[in-house]
Amino acid sequence: MSSPELNSTPTHHSLSFRAADFATLTEALDYAAQGETGANFYTGRGAIYSVLPYRELRRDAIELAGKLSGLGLEKGARVALVAETNPEFLRFFYACQYAGLIPVALPASVKVGAHCAYVAQLHRLLEASDAAIGVASEGYLSFLEEASQGLDMCMVAMPEAFHALPQSQQPLPQVSPTDVSYIQYTSGSTRFPRGVVIKHETALANLQGIIEHGLEMSNDDRMMSWLPFYHDMGLVGFMLVPMAAQVSIDYLDTREFAMRPRQWLDLMTQSRATISFAPSFGYDLCARRVRQNDLANYDLSNWRVAGIGAEMIRPDTLDYFAELLEPCGFDRRAFLACYGMAECTLGVSFSPLWTGFTTHHIDSDHLADHHRAVLLEESDGRGRGRQFVNCGAPLPGFEVQIRDGEETVLDDWHSGVIYLRGPSVMSGYFNLPEESRHALDEDGWLNTGDIGYQVDGVLTITGRKKDLIIIHGRNIWPQDLEHIAENEPEVRPGDAVAFSVPDHEGEELCVMLVQSRETDAKKRNNLVRRLSALMRLEMSLDCYVELVPPRSLPKTSSGKLSRAKARLDFINSHAPENLDAVAEEFRLRVASA
Repeated sequence: MSSPELNSTPTHHSLSFRAADFATLTEALDYAAQGETGANFYTGRGAIYSVLPYRELRRDAIELAGKLSGLGLEKGARVALVAETNPEFLRFFYACQYAGLIPVALPASVKVGAHCAYVAQLHRLLEASDAAIGVASEGYLSFLEEASQGLDMCMVAMPEAFHALPQSQQPLPQVSPTDVSYIQYTSGSTRFPRGVVIKHETALANLQGIIEHGLEMSNDDRMMSWLPFYHDMGLVGFMLVPMAAQVSIDYLDTREFAMRPRQWLDLMTQSRATISFAPSFGYDLCARRVRQNDLANYDLSNWRVAGIGAEMIRPDTLDYFAELLEPCGFDRRAFLACYGMAECTLGVSFSPLWTGFTTHHIDSDHLADHHRAVLLEESDGRGRGRQFVNCGAPLPGFEVQIRDGEETVLDDWHSGVIYLRGPSVMSGYFNLPEESRHALDEDGWLNTGDIGYQVDGVLTITGRKKDLIIIHGRNIWPQDLEHIAENEPEVRPGDAVAFSVPDHEGEELCVMLVQSRETDAKKRNNLVRRLSALMRLEMSLDCYVELVPPRSLPKTSSGKLSRAKARLDFINSHAPENLDAVAEEFRLRVASA
């Protein structure tokens, strides 16, 4: 219950620091519960409304685990949790760990006008995970109940209903390092969701690497986050990491941050937190809302790690953020560029601490044509330059290869597909053996699908996962957009291709090209408007739609549409100033919709 008299859990404490050197997450929580630290939850107005010390979290989780065990579920049954940023998500997640059940975080991101799309997304995730029970707060329960229709689920209810269950008389199961801890659904395709299977030993390997080597944490640290729990950076980086490092964490709901981004800085000032992360767009959104007369209210001098990840990093955004907030004690050396993915639990590489971010100014034309990164001053001067942020060296235990195709390993400065091998790589995708075999070879190498190059062991990312569209940190598979278009009577299968392009400010613009045989201008305009409206309704996404002549979309040698070539052709056919005009036309369309 809310109370203005609540005091947050402390930063400094007496428990001896351990860098996640545990066998299971339950063992980690058992240890953290011996101290005074824990999780603190804040409203959008900056008031603390709930305090959950790790000792209480452990007590509540074990009690709840006994009640879940009374439902008669088999060990390893999936528990679907609508992942709101509140104490109940933590209680249920850790209860599953003690009960031998597997939590699955569901998105808590329904948007106005997207009821059907959200329910359909939940239904696919429930079906894909074969969830036995579902948990949602009052605000999300109706969506979850509707999504569970037709599925064989034991119980779908609010947290209170589960807390009211009787305690099982059976002892809780022994938890093994090789047991599955959780399933993380990658925030990409809504039609073909892929659940990353993470075992306890896999999670702890990554947590130890992040805590000890990536962030070099100690018991003087405190974390703060507004990242959603259904995203790997929020779940692993800011729910599991603080617990496994026995440090306190302060939470602001993601939706509250979106409405009041300056509250991030208020809470960093109030809590004197030392570690907080965000995608580039988070720094951008926050900086755009800060006014000059706000600056005197902030003290960011304790912020020693300002992590950046989850999407392509934009140097200009970080420069602006650092310059704006330097009078508040923010030091640009706090920026920590990193690279990671759910298939590796979370973290893969981290740049050196307290050095800020570094970049390579690369000839982008040469990179596109020859797949080799050439510093612009080394080129002939005719190419277009682009700054790429270096993402540091891999964590200990990781092996990284840059490959041309599947086998040939490339030398430094040569761009190719990033392959990884290490102790925190997933065991596979849940119930998707073919997808798992495609991603993981027999020797344990993971094909990330991301594009980049190495120089002296430092990894630089030059392209996102193959075909993946990332808009403001949200991952979108183009197949989902193309499927919506192809359901319209004027669009045949294979007539639509979706991708994203950057405008002059580096903002990603979602684009769909649709082959059309229609010549009537009024009908063509109607189709464009209808497709744009469908993207907004079904995907909560603003998408620039352009009609192109029949048989004009490029194809691969096997006859499939080539999104990469279509994207390149689109960029090449629009000079930079024309791309800006496209972006402006798009913004006008959205405004008038």
